[in-house]
Amino acid sequence: MFNLKKNIRLIIYLLTNILQYITMSVSLQNTPEQLKKEGNCCMAIGNRVFLKRPMPGRELLDGFAGLPAANIADTMGRSCAMNPRLRLMSGFKGIMVGPALTVKARSGDNLFLHQALDMSQPGDIIVVSNDEDNTRSLMGEIMFTYAKYQRKLGGIVIDGPIRDTDALAEMDLPVYATGSTPGGPHKEGPGEINVPIACGGISVNPGDIIVADADGIIVIPLKDAPAVLEAAEKFHEQDAAKVEAARNGTSNRAWVRKKLEEKKTEFIDGAYGE
Repeated sequence: MFNLKKNIRLIIYLLTNILQYITMSVSLQNTPEQLKKEGNCCMAIGNRVFLKRPMPGRELLDGFAGLPAANIADTMGRSCAMNPRLRLMSGFKGIMVGPALTVKARSGDNLFLHQALDMSQPGDIIVVSNDEDNTRSLMGEIMFTYAKYQRKLGGIVIDGPIRDTDALAEMDLPVYATGSTPGGPHKEGPGEINVPIACGGISVNPGDIIVADADGIIVIPLKDAPAVLEAAEKFHEQDAAKVEAARNGTSNRAWVRKKLEEKKTEFIDGAYGE
């Protein structure tokens, strides 16, 4: 018996598959030039330079300039600090603040770091992902000198080693790195500039605000920066009051015992082993 509903479903199924086959055939006939023209070519991923990035306002940067990195971090869930393997390597003293110019480098290769230097703006913080390689230095005295005097950078953060540390120790350019080695870098690429990276175990997007001091480096997502600044300024005032109370003996330490009791800690009036 002829089942009209069943046959209609079969016809629709066959037509759908025919259309999918036709669409696939057309897409396979597209040349790389056509794909690139249509904006569908992804061959440049991993080897590209974005010339633009979002940028924070001057008022935001100035607001963070007077705040210790630790006080800011305490208002961000204490989960914004880079790994302490990245440490201050130069003679800089103070607080480094600026917008991130991100570099995704191939392990031990500084070609794209050179490009970042050439396109940087005064006050930028160049932040370099290096796949955590620790066998080749990515910068030395020549590049530091160029960064300081010609590009007027706000600072440099490298998840990898540097060299010429004796010369860097005499500079007030903020430079954070994982250590030093005389072994030099390759200059072959590939790499990327102004893309999201991971540095020191923390995500960094182009234009994020980088704050660093003697304690280390934190990253403030650009979109969260206004709220973070407001909270950090209040926290900084409270922290200053706590420091003064610790100095003059008026601090209230009752919270320690209360916290331990809440954790059901047992206090034993005796010595261990008795």
